[in-house]
Amino acid sequence: MNAGETQRAPWIVGVSGASGTPYAAAVLRALLDAGEAADLVVSRASRLTLLDETGISFRDAHWQEDLREWLARGADGKPGTFDVDVSGVRYWNAGDLAAGPSSGSYPAKGMLVVPASTAAVAGVALGLSKDLLQRAASVTLKERRPLVVAVREAPLNGQTLRHLVALDDAGASVVPASPAFYAGATHIQDLVDFVAGRVLDAAGVGHGLYRRWKGELGGGADRTDR
Repeated sequence: MNAGETQRAPWIVGVSGASGTPYAAAVLRALLDAGEAADLVVSRASRLTLLDETGISFRDAHWQEDLREWLARGADGKPGTFDVDVSGVRYWNAGDLAAGPSSGSYPAKGMLVVPASTAAVAGVALGLSKDLLQRAASVTLKERRPLVVAVREAPLNGQTLRHLVALDDAGASVVPASPAFYAGATHIQDLVDFVAGRVLDAAGVGHGLYRRWKGELGGGADRTDR
């Protein structure tokens, strides 16, 4: 790196196989809108979920094209809803354990796992590092960088709850994918954006995805400020 050149420091976004690919899309769009760089890791299971929920086949050789189509799609499945520039994204294959995010010396701001399946939660909590998503999350913890885990499963059994407590003890932020309604949601995208916004709040990334609570009852019915 030349003197005066700014080193790229991305947020790593890990997408696991849990249902909820619109959450990941909303987080990625908001990161890019905020001028942040993003490194994307898509697990093998999440490819199946993405295909089922959107009809998009995520292909390594055409990841930019597929990512652009995915991020342009609204939470209601309507294509072309958003205009997205994916030039700020770098993609890593989930099977590449020699990828940049597998090392603590790789410059990253932190990691967001969204959505997080119970399998991903267990793998990270136990330090299994079975794929790049789990390894990158483990590296994030050991380097004391922000790790946000947006778990999206129901119901949660005792084993998963213990894993989530272990992640909290290790310094991660556990953000259940639970949308709130005080923000005056009128569309499924509003509910998705609320969860994505809470994920970014936990990471300390600025955004305008949802109407914040102002301490005034009935504010959700007044949508003039949205």
